[in-house]
Amino acid sequence: MTQRVCLESASLARRTKHGWGMRAGRQTTLRSSVTLSGIGVHSGVPAALTLQPADPDTGIVFVRIGGDGRANQELRADVRSVYATDFATVLGDRAGPLCATAEHILAALCGLGVDNATIEIDGPEVPILDGSAEPFVEAIDRAGVVYTARPRRYLKVLKPVRVANGRSVGELRPYEFGFRVETEIDFDHPLIGRQTFAIDLDATTFRQGVARARTFGFMSDVAKLWSAGYALGANFDNTLVLAEDRVLNPDGLRFPDEFVRHKALDAIGDLALAGAPLLAAYHSVCGGHKLNHAVLSALMADRSAWTMVEASDSRRVRGRADLATGYPAPAFGPATS
Repeated sequence: MTQRVCLESASLARRTKHGWGMRAGRQTTLRSSVTLSGIGVHSGVPAALTLQPADPDTGIVFVRIGGDGRANQELRADVRSVYATDFATVLGDRAGPLCATAEHILAALCGLGVDNATIEIDGPEVPILDGSAEPFVEAIDRAGVVYTARPRRYLKVLKPVRVANGRSVGELRPYEFGFRVETEIDFDHPLIGRQTFAIDLDATTFRQGVARARTFGFMSDVAKLWSAGYALGANFDNTLVLAEDRVLNPDGLRFPDEFVRHKALDAIGDLALAGAPLLAAYHSVCGGHKLNHAVLSALMADRSAWTMVEASDSRRVRGRADLATGYPAPAFGPATS
């Protein structure tokens, strides 16, 4: 079965005028704090997560709240903070892992255009909630998104960077219209097969096309995952579960191609670890967290493949974070030594 879906930005005129459809102009943060709680899909351990406002140029910072006399562990969410990529993206440092399954909250912040936030968590894994990014989107909406006075900086890809491992292939390439994600999957399962999906990312397309897509797994893999210490918190409330010929969840699918849409969601979250909004297109075939991380790492290692640009904006900015409000101007380039 093949599903071909392409969600484009709603305003072609905006993309043409400003050069990209992604959010632009000034940096954003949250208006207020908001807390969510639940269990981790792999650990099964409960955790509370609090999103808090942060100063301009902070980026996204995770803070693991210490307990039993332990000091807090803090790190900035970027590609150097990736600790592991087996079945989820785990962030950590030399002190050890800080939290697992960070991709969904990162995708929600990226998709809604939040540049600066602190994420406090008191457990080892970000709560899986319903298995999608929608609960995080709802939480961000409750908190509100506000502009700061600081211009936004973008990481602009200058030339293609490609990583291949067997049939898994990922590539970041230049793209003048914002951040585009193209995903293709191919599973030997009658309900999945080959599916493709593409999205020019802004808050509207993220909400409508990606945020509600849930993580998925196969009943045939459960025993193997459990024995390896994974999927201990998975259930029908937070994971799409497939038997040989059907979806076992009573509510069925949210999209006919929910599987490839969730792969796009994961890619958005993993690539948010660039540390700045991307001006690039990402194409992945049969990919996952390992491939996403490998491509982003390869990009960052090639200092001729990217530069930083700053959105110059002399006008007053109003509205949500997905409004295009300025034109890109070089701020500083990659180091050459």
